[in-house]
Amino acid sequence: MSEFDKRQEGFEKKFALDEEQKFKAEARRNRLLGLWAAEKLGITGDAAIAYAKEVVASDFEEAGDADVLRKITADFTAKNVAVTEQAIRAKMSELLAVAAAEVKAGK
Repeated sequence: MSEFDKRQEGFEKKFALDEEQKFKAEARRNRLLGLWAAEKLGITGDAAIAYAKEVVASDFEEAGDADVLRKITADFTAKNVAVTEQAIRAKMSELLAVAAAEVKAGK
């Protein structure tokens, strides 16, 4: 194996690891966001955990965060919870940083 092939393989492994960590961080962020939203909706206990799982599952509808944002916004609207879309986006950004740090730390 040439030096070039070794470097290429190293870059490919790094890319795969980065993508895996990104996926895990986004899934964790969505779980944390679901727990936050459940609290705002007055959902507690096992129902809050189930709701957080629904939020995680909603992310598989389409690429990007629009599907998660749409679910949270619709649920807040249905329960008359006054939280703006901008506030939800800000919470998503905040929780992504927390989730990425947790994933990087191996938690």
